[in-house]
Amino acid sequence: MRLGRRLLKSKTIVGIGLFLILITAMGIFAPWVSPHDPLETNISLKFQGFSATYPMGTDHLGRCVLSRLIYGVRTTLYLSALTMIGTILIGTVLGLLSGYFKGVVDEIIMRTVDIMLSFPSQIMIFAVIALLGVDVKNVIMATVLVKWAWYARMVRTKVLQFRERNFVLYAKCVGSRTSYILIRHILPNIAPEIAVLATLDMGWSIINISTLSFLGMGVQAPTPEWGAMLSEAKNVMTSNPLQILAPSLAVVSVVSAFNAFGDALRDVLDPKEVF
Repeated sequence: MRLGRRLLKSKTIVGIGLFLILITAMGIFAPWVSPHDPLETNISLKFQGFSATYPMGTDHLGRCVLSRLIYGVRTTLYLSALTMIGTILIGTVLGLLSGYFKGVVDEIIMRTVDIMLSFPSQIMIFAVIALLGVDVKNVIMATVLVKWAWYARMVRTKVLQFRERNFVLYAKCVGSRTSYILIRHILPNIAPEIAVLATLDMGWSIINISTLSFLGMGVQAPTPEWGAMLSEAKNVMTSNPLQILAPSLAVVSVVSAFNAFGDALRDVLDPKEVF
């Protein structure tokens, strides 16, 4: 309850949280919110300007830009969230095992982490996609493969701080199962750190998905996606520069919102960071 009150007292968290909820709700209820079918084409209406019928105009195929932007929320945020969930699960589980058991388990996991972190992340993603082929599932798999090591190392560091605390030692003395100690005693204490890092990394994940789609290695046409929309808009950037405006603002605003939300969340969960 105290944490909830502290979160609600932060105007930044409340304001940005409402903005992100609104964006997410628009994606969920896209069929009812968007004015047109995002895949409906009409060449005779291409490059229409802003109007009541097409609030953000139309693209080179006469498709409603606003509708594609709204449906793009589903694609971009869904893929980014799915990527982060997979990354957090793998990184947290391996980090908990590494920090708690130490010894051989720790050595195997940490040496694997060192190997993963020794390669540039974007090069690794390109390599995996090149091997497995251009597909959204491969993009998610490649991103999770690259990012889990960061979480595993961070979680391990926090577990080492708590594994010798009195409440953990007491739980061991009374015969509590290892799984119980990890889930009920250690995990709740490191959850705030994971939440902050995940929120900040959500912005990175959105940029990564959009970048790969922009390069033609992620979401494929005609599926609405912000990076893919930017890729289409770049071809007419000189003749119709407004085409690039909507998806650019969408990516920048949502990524900035997640970054600001993560910073505010970190300050609330660890007030000492303010000073």
